[in-house]
Amino acid sequence: MSILTLFVVIPALMLLGLWLAKSLNQVRGVMVAGASCLLALSVWLTIYFVQQRAAGNTDVMLLTYSTPWFKPLNIAYSVGVDGISVVMLLLSSVIVFTGTFASWQLKPMTKEYFLWFTLLSTGVYGFFICTDMFTMFMFYEVALIPMYLLIGVWGSGNKEYAAMKLTLMLMGGSALLILGILGIYYFSGATTMNVNEIAAMHNIPVDIQKVFFPFIFIGFGVLGALFPFHTWSPDGHASAPTAVSMLHAGVLMKLGGYGCFRVAMYLLPDAANELAWIFLILTTISVVYGALSACVQTDLKYINAYSSVSHCGLVLFALLMMTKTSCTGAILQMLSHGLMTALFFALIGMIYGRTHTRDIRYLDGLMKIMPFLAVGYVIAGLANLGLPGFSGFIAEMTIFVGSFENPDTFHRVATIIACTSIVVTAVYILRVVGKILYGEVKNPHYLELTDATWDERFAVICLIACVAGLGLFPLWASNVINDAVGPILENIIK
Repeated sequence: MSILTLFVVIPALMLLGLWLAKSLNQVRGVMVAGASCLLALSVWLTIYFVQQRAAGNTDVMLLTYSTPWFKPLNIAYSVGVDGISVVMLLLSSVIVFTGTFASWQLKPMTKEYFLWFTLLSTGVYGFFICTDMFTMFMFYEVALIPMYLLIGVWGSGNKEYAAMKLTLMLMGGSALLILGILGIYYFSGATTMNVNEIAAMHNIPVDIQKVFFPFIFIGFGVLGALFPFHTWSPDGHASAPTAVSMLHAGVLMKLGGYGCFRVAMYLLPDAANELAWIFLILTTISVVYGALSACVQTDLKYINAYSSVSHCGLVLFALLMMTKTSCTGAILQMLSHGLMTALFFALIGMIYGRTHTRDIRYLDGLMKIMPFLAVGYVIAGLANLGLPGFSGFIAEMTIFVGSFENPDTFHRVATIIACTSIVVTAVYILRVVGKILYGEVKNPHYLELTDATWDERFAVICLIACVAGLGLFPLWASNVINDAVGPILENIIK
């Protein structure tokens, strides 16, 4: 059995440990131990992958393993990783680890909260390691179901409405996905649901591809905040507890872009080439609309949520450009945005926990009161607007350079329109930073507030280190991703 199975076994053991835990300290101990093991495993996997490539191993997927699960439908438990999977597993592990410390003080029902949080992360890990379409879909559903309770029970604001809206819209996307997956399986004539084996067959008729491509792309695109199916995202983010927002925006939304590339475009390449222009228009709208919407919000979480719509739209936008550079940039953007938005949501949750408001009209002078959190917010903002030296700059520049490689007018005009989001992002980031961090403290109650605790500082420092590390040393990630993007693009562009 592949060592990748540990990404499912460790969370399963964490669930057992949490169920047996009798005290708050035991719950925290289980979470820290499990999250640390997963982080260590993902770091080892990344190093192993880089070493294998340096040694000349050209296999598309490494650490593969497959065993039959449900033979009548040829469903198997098939796992394997390429460069895209590796960086997504690393991102997931970092956010689960830091999210644990961001939730250190969470009450009430801490044990139950971490049980659902761990189940959510189990679905994420399973999705990224699986190469069987049906098993991927199963883990995809496992990742979605806990969101309803995590938001509905531990959320804030209009949490019941947000939880219901999120669940219904994502389940609608899931209905499209299962239809698309079954369509691909039956019309490909395959005796397997393995993504790589179906892609190698190249025998799905073009007309059939055109039918099922929208099902798969929209089904995953709903989670990737594809316009106009994005409306669940701001409400869900705004109502979710801190660590759930971190994992949701940082990792869960990346399942959408990953699935669009790995399943929709990879398995239905002819339809992807013919229908890409339609979805390219929608993603361009997502990029600009999300940024403009963030400008008019007054709630910190809504600002970051609409920013996520814009940045996740940029992922789908770059994938649909279908150049190697743009697709590499898309995966870098998934990695970069996951870290940046997790940092943002962590800081917003910490500020809200002290001030009991996220409305920027009532926040001011926080730099004098909580300098650590304020400086962290400035760093997150600079990374988000694409300042050189941070991950956002590397990802966005790669996307726009790669997108402009297309020689035709349509793609270049779309690229120029999408580029305007950079300016808009700078506007709302600098507006918020200037409003809430600087100036005089008008609310005397704020003078009694304290700065970040040790657990909060640890989570923030880890995320800042990752954002800066990827920005300063991006080549390793770019090379790992490049090796995985190439074979997929070769299947799409013939």
